[in-house]
Amino acid sequence: MSRIASTATPLAGHHPATLTGTVFIVDDDASVRDSTALYLSLKGFQTQLFACGEDFLSAMPDEPVGCVLLDLRMPGLSGIEVHQQLLRSRPELPVIFLTAHGDVATVRQCLKAGASDFIEKPVDHDMLIEAVNKALAQQASLAADRDRQSQKQSRLSRLTPRESEVLRLLAEGLQNRDVAVKLDISPRTVEVYKARLMEKLQTRTLADLIRVVFDEKQQ
Repeated sequence: MSRIASTATPLAGHHPATLTGTVFIVDDDASVRDSTALYLSLKGFQTQLFACGEDFLSAMPDEPVGCVLLDLRMPGLSGIEVHQQLLRSRPELPVIFLTAHGDVATVRQCLKAGASDFIEKPVDHDMLIEAVNKALAQQASLAADRDRQSQKQSRLSRLTPRESEVLRLLAEGLQNRDVAVKLDISPRTVEVYKARLMEKLQTRTLADLIRVVFDEKQQ
């Protein structure tokens, strides 16, 4: 197996990176792997190194946290092919392409396919750090969105059938009195349900309640 190293930890005396996550470096050029990993470790990033796409894909954790520095042209699977597999299995993992062959058509192809960024070799260190921070921030934002959505779904699942019905009717634009008539309850009871819904779904206004329903329908 061509995995070169497990992790590189920050050296003493250097401030850790602001954003957490592992930078997976996939490049068949040992000098590029090692120099890039050393520089990133000096800046506080953890890294894992791989000499080919096949070994990288086989070693991927189920829910990787970080980003990938991926050489565009390698023996075996190319960077494009590795990226295509990642889009199917780990779409949340940002990819930064590295290449010594940075023609416009290739750059456009990679970015259109969903790459986070594209850096030409020899790698400019400032550009590298900027791209890595951008990619890690991108994944952190996606993870936060997933957590918020998961929490919303969990709260929705705890509603009673009647609470869900009241919420649906309110989201359809019905006024309290109309909801009351439709469900054969009093307007005061509708207000009680509305207050209970706001408490359970952690919202403050009717607009926020309706937004919860709208967001759920968009999933």
